[in-house]
Amino acid sequence: MNHFYKVYFLFLFISFHSFSQESINATILDSTSQNPIPFATISINNNSGVISNNHGEFLLYLNKKASKKDSLIIRCLGYESKHFLIESFQDSIVLLSPKSIELDEVLVSNKNYSTEEIIEKAKENLVNNYDYNFIKSKLFYRASNFTNVLKNEVIIKKTTIPEFNQEFVDSLLIAIPKNADDYTEILANMYGKLGNIDSQKLDIIKASHLYDKSKEISFEGYEEKFNNIIKKHVKRDSYFKIKSGIFGTKQEMDSSFYDSKETKPNETDAFLEEQKKKEQERKKDFLKYRKHSISRLQRNSFTFEDSDLNFLEKSNRYEFKLENYSFLNNEFVYIISFTPKRSEDYKGTIYINTDDFAIIRVDYENVKALKKFKLLGLSYNEHLKRGTLIYEKNESNKYALKYAEEENGSKFGIKRPLKVIEKNKHTKGRRKQNELSSDIHFIISSREKKELVVFENNPITETDFTAFEEKPKVKPIYLPKYDPEFWKGYNVIEPNQAIKDFKSID
Repeated sequence: MNHFYKVYFLFLFISFHSFSQESINATILDSTSQNPIPFATISINNNSGVISNNHGEFLLYLNKKASKKDSLIIRCLGYESKHFLIESFQDSIVLLSPKSIELDEVLVSNKNYSTEEIIEKAKENLVNNYDYNFIKSKLFYRASNFTNVLKNEVIIKKTTIPEFNQEFVDSLLIAIPKNADDYTEILANMYGKLGNIDSQKLDIIKASHLYDKSKEISFEGYEEKFNNIIKKHVKRDSYFKIKSGIFGTKQEMDSSFYDSKETKPNETDAFLEEQKKKEQERKKDFLKYRKHSISRLQRNSFTFEDSDLNFLEKSNRYEFKLENYSFLNNEFVYIISFTPKRSEDYKGTIYINTDDFAIIRVDYENVKALKKFKLLGLSYNEHLKRGTLIYEKNESNKYALKYAEEENGSKFGIKRPLKVIEKNKHTKGRRKQNELSSDIHFIISSREKKELVVFENNPITETDFTAFEEKPKVKPIYLPKYDPEFWKGYNVIEPNQAIKDFKSID
């Protein structure tokens, strides 16, 4: 019997050890500062792998059982690379040491180029360094949206309709969610030319949509209540005068509003139905909408002439400064900062390979509001846009996008009086029938973060691209809360704590 239990527990140990090696997860830290290291590349035998998130965390699934020779390789800009035998790797924390630079290396690699000459050579070598041909990219994309209502206030100053009182308006405002988070994740293959929206096709392998359905705004019940109040107090042949600030407009009352549901829909109903149909189609066409989002993220790169990130295209408008030198994948790089001389929008840091003058990484952020206006009580401020672009060589020995991150932030506000007056020219006496006078004040803050990691970039022919057919009706799987099992077995970007903690309200 004892022999049986020994064999049994030995089997359990071997099974557990084998299971534990199906995936590798750890946190990467700076050995000196103990700070997390984001954007580190984690790969197996220099093949496809993953990238650590902003907290230095990663999870890498193994496609097959590791052999005794298989190595886990961790690399990051400015740090010594580390190699581990996968079979014996059990660390939960990996410490990377900053890579020291010898003076001789600087003198050999610098070749006495000025900062301006380095930038000019980077511009001259764009076409030779980057892949603008047809490629197939295996990628993971995450879009995180955050909306916060900072102010929602409507003060009823005067009303002749009893039901349109402060209590009714407050009940409408309470129904509007004060904040909402929304996460979309996609694992897919992208076919086509990088950043060319019209020459790309998307093959979605798996997708999820994590959000709280209880925070979706639905006005059907309020619309019915609102309509009943209007029918009770407003005459069929009335018209409205709407005034907000110094502006005023006239709106005729739609007589069919009073008709039964069996009557033929009028032009207004047809228009509204058409708008609802378009909105439904937009929601249904998940693939097309997300494909365009990924393409726009790719195209927001210095490698395209029409990009807002134009420090190469319009280099005379920027001040460049050689800050330091570093290593990435054993390649020596210049670290150059850029700031606008004139009215350009961004500052940042670029990392340029000293050998072929390819820009392999850019960190950027805006220095001023990108869009801003305030007029007659309406305001809009696009105050945030920052991100990172990382490039690596593919099988064609050309640089292709490996990782992209972009964060956008904006605020919209409205603060002005609003007056609605019902008039009727067919009644005796005064034409004025009803009046609603109020002050409104809304401020809404929005933030969106997009992340894209490309695991593989393989060249394809135009014939391969043309032959591939999209499946346009694909839909994401709705998740009411974070599910750690959903991406099990798939290599993705490790979620941050906010995603892990997400749960819909019951």
